[in-house]
Amino acid sequence: MSTPSEFTQSAPPTALKWAAQVIDTYRIFGHDDTRVIALDGVTVGFEAGKFTAIMGPSGSGKTTLMQVAAGLDRPDQGQVIIGDVEISTLSEKRLTLLRREQVGFIFQQFNLLPTLTAKENITFPLDLSGSKPDPEWMQRVIDTVGLSDRLGHRPSELSGGQQQRVAVARALVERPDIIFADEPTGNLDSRSSAEILGFMAQAVAEFGQTVVMVTHDPGAATYADRVVFLADGQIVDDIVNPTRDQVLSHMGTLQG
Repeated sequence: MSTPSEFTQSAPPTALKWAAQVIDTYRIFGHDDTRVIALDGVTVGFEAGKFTAIMGPSGSGKTTLMQVAAGLDRPDQGQVIIGDVEISTLSEKRLTLLRREQVGFIFQQFNLLPTLTAKENITFPLDLSGSKPDPEWMQRVIDTVGLSDRLGHRPSELSGGQQQRVAVARALVERPDIIFADEPTGNLDSRSSAEILGFMAQAVAEFGQTVVMVTHDPGAATYADRVVFLADGQIVDDIVNPTRDQVLSHMGTLQG
C-alpha cells in the first residue's frame, strides 16, 4: 500500500501513523462546458493524534477533499484510506458502518435534534448503534466542554456556542479514530469560536484525538498543528505549527 510522502515535514513517512489518507485522487463534477475538477490528483495524509486545518480560496476543493477523505463522497479515481481500510471500493452498507464506528463529524450548522436534550443529542449516535457510552469518558468529555449544567436543556434553550459544544461532545464521546469538522465556528462569535477551537485542540493534546478541519479563518487555523493549502483542486503548500501571519501570507499569495 502506498503512502503519501509529500507535505510531511517533521518526520519520514515510515515514522508516522496515518488516521486517513487520500492518494492520487480526482473528483470531477459536471460535463463538457460545466466540467469542474474539484480534486486534481491530490495526495495527502492526516496524521493520527494531530490537528490539521485545510485552507484555500473559495472553490479550491477544500470541502470536497474533506468529504472524500471522510467517506461522505466517492472519488472518481484514486485511493481513500481510513486507518488501514481502503474505503474507495466499499459497499454503501459497509461504508456507512465504518463511518459510524470510526469517524466523527462536526458541522457549521450544529445538526442537533430540537426535541432532544443536550445529553440525548450527545449520546444519540451511540443510541442508534445500540451502544452505551463509557460513563467515565462521557463525564470527562462533558466536563471538558463545560456542559455539566446544560445537559437537560434543548437546543432552543442554548446559545450558538453551547450548541456547538454539544456537537463537539457528540463527536468526542464516540471516541472515533478521526473527527472531520467543516467550518465548525462559521456561525459563532469570536469568543465562542475561541472556546470551541480550544476544546478541539485540547481533545487532540489530552485525549490523542485526530481532527481535520476545513476553515477560511486564519485565526482558527492557528489552533492546528498543521495547515494544508489547496488551490484549483491541488495541494500547493503545507506549514507546521502555523502562526496567523504565516497563514495570512500564504492565503494572500493564493488569492493574489
